[in-house]
Amino acid sequence: DLLKAVYQLDIVKGSHKLQLALVRNPNTPGPVVQALLPFLHLFELVDLCLIPGVTPDQKFAAERAILLRLPTTELGNKMTLARRATATVVGEILKEGDSRLVEICLNSPRLREVAILQFINGASSKAETISMIARHPKWKLRPNLRLAILKNRRTPSIWFTLFLPQLRTPDVRNLLLSRRLNPAQKKLVQDELRKRGTGR
Repeated sequence: DLLKAVYQLDIVKGSHKLQLALVRNPNTPGPVVQALLPFLHLFELVDLCLIPGVTPDQKFAAERAILLRLPTTELGNKMTLARRATATVVGEILKEGDSRLVEICLNSPRLREVAILQFINGASSKAETISMIARHPKWKLRPNLRLAILKNRRTPSIWFTLFLPQLRTPDVRNLLLSRRLNPAQKKLVQDELRKRGTGR
């Protein structure tokens, strides 16, 4: 294969520009792409994920290379990644639970609702970051996210006060059955049911 032969030339091994060109070529064999990815800069990997014509395999490999670097990536670069990277990468950054990154992730047009649900239900969500989601103009209106927020024992009481009146009675009843609620949250749910004349 021609591109494989090109990869083996000494000139390619010493030229970052040629390595990048090979990785960006959709016809470059997968093993060659995998071998070259560690030599690319972080944001070259991001660009590779987003360029038109990139193959699914190239995108997956580039995303994986980014995720492997996340633990050692500086905060400033993570902030830029949260703004520019793919849904998969933004979702992983969100899961870290750093409040300085959560707001940026929530504003990313690529972030998916499922990643936020995983974050709310995960161990790294805190009262502060849950409140960021509950306040966010885009995400606060999503019914599934509201229910997930109300099922988290770390959710501040204010969100029960604001969200419970807008829930359907069957959803409020189901919430009362959740084992995740703390006693104060359970009382707020019971109070809401009493207001509706359906309390226990």
